[in-house]
Amino acid sequence: METLIPTINRLQEVFLTVGAEIIQLPQIVVVGSQSSGKSSVLESLVGRDFLPRGSGIVTRRPLVLQLVNVAPLKERLKTESGVKAEEWGTFLHCKNQIFTDFQEIRREIEAETERSTSENKGISPEPIYLKIFSPKVLNLTLVDLPGITKVPVGDQPEDIEAQVQEMILSFISNPNSLILAVSPANSDLATSDALKLAREVDPDGRRTLLVVSKLDLMDAGTDALEVLLGRVIPVRLGIIGVVNRSQHDINTQKSLEDSMKDEQAFLQRHYPSIASRAGSRYLAKTLSRLLMHHIRDCLPELKTRVTVLSAQYQARLNGYGQPVEDHSATLLQIVTKFASDYCNTIEGTARYIQTSELCGGARICYIFHETFGRTLQSIDPLGGLTELDILTAIRNATGPRPALFVPEVSFELLVKRQIKRLEEPSMRCVELVHEELQRIIQHCSSFSTQELLRFPKLHDSIVEVVTGLLRKRLPITNEMVHNLVSIELAYINTKHPDFTDAAQVSASVNSQQAEALDGGKRWKNEKVAEERIPTAGFGSPSKGQAINLLDTAVPVSRKLSAKEQRDCEVIQRLIKCYFLIVRKSIQDSVPKTVMHFLVNFVKEHLQSELVGQLYKQPLLQELLIESQDTAQQRTEVAQMLEALKKANNIISEIRETHLW
Repeated sequence: METLIPTINRLQEVFLTVGAEIIQLPQIVVVGSQSSGKSSVLESLVGRDFLPRGSGIVTRRPLVLQLVNVAPLKERLKTESGVKAEEWGTFLHCKNQIFTDFQEIRREIEAETERSTSENKGISPEPIYLKIFSPKVLNLTLVDLPGITKVPVGDQPEDIEAQVQEMILSFISNPNSLILAVSPANSDLATSDALKLAREVDPDGRRTLLVVSKLDLMDAGTDALEVLLGRVIPVRLGIIGVVNRSQHDINTQKSLEDSMKDEQAFLQRHYPSIASRAGSRYLAKTLSRLLMHHIRDCLPELKTRVTVLSAQYQARLNGYGQPVEDHSATLLQIVTKFASDYCNTIEGTARYIQTSELCGGARICYIFHETFGRTLQSIDPLGGLTELDILTAIRNATGPRPALFVPEVSFELLVKRQIKRLEEPSMRCVELVHEELQRIIQHCSSFSTQELLRFPKLHDSIVEVVTGLLRKRLPITNEMVHNLVSIELAYINTKHPDFTDAAQVSASVNSQQAEALDGGKRWKNEKVAEERIPTAGFGSPSKGQAINLLDTAVPVSRKLSAKEQRDCEVIQRLIKCYFLIVRKSIQDSVPKTVMHFLVNFVKEHLQSELVGQLYKQPLLQELLIESQDTAQQRTEVAQMLEALKKANNIISEIRETHLW
């Protein structure tokens, strides 16, 4: 058990060497209002005067104080050639410098405080680390914080109270810390700022110990017995009363040993029933015992935390890779890995598969069969084609002679117009696949090839080469898809096996019309009615008025004759039948064309294109220059990993049997 506190001190030193506190270590945090006697309590634990004193906020930076019990000087001289002093101190910021004069320690604390804080009594969250070695102290780790203040003094910041409270809360919020709340006996405990802050982070009081200071300054006829017995405000870890040195004692340089003797005498006179459970010596023993038990409880979690962090930092270090030695091999390795990841993403065998959205080959498949396929299916074979358009095409195809049969030229003219509508969605399909191939570049850069991120210039060059390859293939693919539609427009194959014969369509339409008419009588009546109704624009002109036949308006709509209806329906059926044949062919051939001329070509030629463009001796050095951030982060991660390994070794030295 006695080795637990030194173990934590060693862990603290290990992590301080890397300038980070990634693990919350067990320690005792001293909290109290300004002039509550915190400094006197700490000095009584050490047995020496070493803390700065004065008016206002004297402690303006956290002081992490490690007390280390060592053998007396006579015994140490027999066994080792170390520091030839009974007691001494060292600062983390003063490398290899030993302070044997505690007045020098005080002056160094004041000087170091001034280095990082302004002269206006401001505060700084940067800790000062002090280690004191003495045969008179018990092993302890304490943190002295600035006293809680309410009103700014002089030119202190207006929010000095909020700054101090924020700093205190940042330390006592650590679940592995014990809170030593110092409150003077001559003030109402119910208004104690230290207890109030402790209750915010430790409402159950499992980590809080209360020290009632200045027992000798209470009003005559009053005492703090009820408070010390926990009958006023109970504190789970206990309440300990102490007597601080007066200002007169400090001015006359009364020794702490004499002060402790006077303190014990005072307690025997005024609090005989609890004298053995009060005073500075009892406080030191209690703090040491509580801290050891607290460390014992926290140690398993600390070991787990160190192990987990070691694995995480090892993975991060592996991700940064090793410094480049063989530039040629490194470049080929990265290029090959990128090309492999790019192709695997298309094939669906990539190591990093997204679950939030479709990507790579899956998205290309979706474009082919969902986006492109549904768009083609939504195109109406007769969309944008009116009966008047069909009649106009028939008349234009027959010239000055009335048509006895439906002219084939009119069918070809109209069906080509409809087939032309398939070109736009086909070109859009190529564009969408090209965009997805571009997105795969970023996907591979971000997820698959982590080592590529180490070299920004190489990363940009690879993106540029792949983008250029895609840019070159895009017009070729567009031309081939355009040719697919052009091929269909070049020859209307009315002998296609799936195309319905025109004669059969005409016979079918005639048969349906014959059934609809009543013995031909209705057709005759319509013929007579048609002869009686003059064609729009051909009415008898008024006398003396000139007639310009070319200016006559073409009717937008009119009632069609039976023959016209029959001709329109024949053309519509033929167009629909042939359009469906072409649409089916386009829906099948466009994805195949895109895969062959764009997707598969890029897959097959990507690596050779990258090697050909980038594997050039003059470029190797330039492309494989690491970013400064990567090099710095690798160094920091390596240092942190080394610190974690040391911490793990330190914790492993403690046998579990020693914890109980």
